[in-house]
Amino acid sequence: MTSDERPFSFRSVALAAFLPTLLFSIGEGAIIPIIPIAAGNLGASLAIAGLISSMVMLGELVGDIPSGWIVSRFGERTSMIYAAVVAILGVGICLIAPNYWVLMGGIFLVGLATAVFALARHAFMTSYVPAKYRARALSTLGGIFRAGWFIGPLIASVVIALTGSTQSVFWIFIISCLGSVVVLIALPDPETMFGPSPTVSVDGETLSAGEEEAEERTRGLFRTIWSFRAVLARMGTGVALIGAIRSARTVLMPLWAVSIGLSESNTALIIGIAGGVDFALFYASGQIMDRWGRMWSAIPSMLGLSAGFLTLAFTHDLDARVGWYIAVSLFLSVANGIGSGIIMTLGADLAPKDHPAPFLGAWRFAGDAGQAAAPLLVSLLTALVSIAFASGVVGILGLVGAGILARYIPRYVPRRPPGLSRPPLAE
Repeated sequence: MTSDERPFSFRSVALAAFLPTLLFSIGEGAIIPIIPIAAGNLGASLAIAGLISSMVMLGELVGDIPSGWIVSRFGERTSMIYAAVVAILGVGICLIAPNYWVLMGGIFLVGLATAVFALARHAFMTSYVPAKYRARALSTLGGIFRAGWFIGPLIASVVIALTGSTQSVFWIFIISCLGSVVVLIALPDPETMFGPSPTVSVDGETLSAGEEEAEERTRGLFRTIWSFRAVLARMGTGVALIGAIRSARTVLMPLWAVSIGLSESNTALIIGIAGGVDFALFYASGQIMDRWGRMWSAIPSMLGLSAGFLTLAFTHDLDARVGWYIAVSLFLSVANGIGSGIIMTLGADLAPKDHPAPFLGAWRFAGDAGQAAAPLLVSLLTALVSIAFASGVVGILGLVGAGILARYIPRYVPRRPPGLSRPPLAE
């Protein structure tokens, strides 16, 4: 029986992959807005708080390297369980941290766990979801992730209002991860629900299709980057800047709230509402890309993010700075939302059709590299100049990214009739 002939229902995927992902994302979404506040409560300056917030992205970048080996050795479901346990350990360290350096270590562990969890859930889809359903399943998975980042901050806002403690938000992530573990353990073996997954033999070991793809994405990563250096130096730079602007938003907006004196619960509430706007647009982004082309999603998204950060840079000392903060937060969410899925879509467009996994691993690493670098830059510029200056620089980087994408998307991913080949990646 081929993979496309196996019995399949979206309900079974909802239990096995969507629900654990939603729970994990709710927990992560809950703690992201309060990391700078928790760091400040432990004596960190605004710049150091930004550095600590960046540890999530830096942990994900570092975690990209061994995650394929972990998933291929332990399997998709077991890797998700282990990743959730490591995340609980990281958040536990944050709870008892006596100073902000220990808090930094806990946040870094959360980033490592997130990288493994993300690759394992993707490998699960590859192994058990038939190819003809996979695009819809992965698109829904992306929407589930955004839903978690919408729900998490709203729950955090309520918890802070009820307890008066920022630290209590870390318990949301612990409970969410425990829920993920319980769901994954309680479910029957995936082959019982989905039927046997296609398997391959690699170095004498029998791996599922998803485990093999996970290993290929990270094995020889830097050799793969060199092999595809032409396209990664061009399109990869553009996608790195997309990741950079997005992660700068994730770190800079909570930092900005601290710098203008917003309360913890109001910060979480505003970020949660903004997350809801982002979540509402993920399907529309796919429609734009499919109907009018990738540029009509990527370029407006980058230009909108740039405009938002450049505007924010001039509002810090205004009397109406809180109103401006709310307006820019919502505007940035709209801009980010219309670019939902653009990194994965461009990667799928560019990947060699006969052997895509190594390229996709290098592509993901490029995006994550930008995602890790931007918060470090925000922290450095905040320390050396000001947070307003950091916001302005991020806005300018967004314009550079838009220019790069406008230059190279038509070359590498042109609008063309089905069946016509694109230019070779080595050009």
